[in-house]
Amino acid sequence: MQIALVRHGQTDWNKTLRMQGTSDIPLNETGRGQALEAAVLLSDEHWDAIVSSTLSRAAVTADIIAERLGMPVLERDVALIERAYGEVEGLTKAQATERFGTEWPGEESYEALQERAVAAVDAVAARHGVEHLVIVTHGTFIRAFADAVTGLETRTPRNAESIRFEGEPGAWVPSEGMVLV
Repeated sequence: MQIALVRHGQTDWNKTLRMQGTSDIPLNETGRGQALEAAVLLSDEHWDAIVSSTLSRAAVTADIIAERLGMPVLERDVALIERAYGEVEGLTKAQATERFGTEWPGEESYEALQERAVAAVDAVAARHGVEHLVIVTHGTFIRAFADAVTGLETRTPRNAESIRFEGEPGAWVPSEGMVLV
C-alpha cells in the first residue's frame, strides 16, 4: 500500500506564523491555489481514495484534490486533526514563550501526538484497504508520524506538500518527499 500524507494549503495564520493547532482556520486564496497545485501533482499518479482531517483547512484542501482526481472524499476523521496547542493557539511562538515560557497550558505532548498520528493513519489505512490512499492532514501531525515510524527527526512539510510512505498498518517506510532535519 502507498499513502500520500498531504499538508493542507496556507491559511492566514500560517502566513503570520500563528499557532493553529485545533483552531478551525480556513484556507486563504494562496492556500486554495496550493491545494490545486498539489492536486495537479497527484493527478499524475493513480489514487484509489482520499480522506482528510475534520478541520476545514484540510477538508477544503481534500475537496480540491478530490475534484481534480474525479473522486469523492470518503471520510473526514477527527483523529487526523493537528496537535492541540491549548492556550497558545492564535499566538506566535515568540508570544507564547513570552506569556507562558516553554510549558503551554493545554498543549498535547509530542509523544502523545506521535502515538495518535500512527494509530490514526493505521486505522484509516486498515478501514479503507486500498492500494493508493491520499490522507490530507496537518504539518506537525505529518512530522510526528514520520518521526515515529522512522525513529528519525524530520522537518514539517510545507503547505500542500506531500510525504509518501509504503507498507501497511504497523509497518510504514518512507518512499518519497521526507526530509531529515
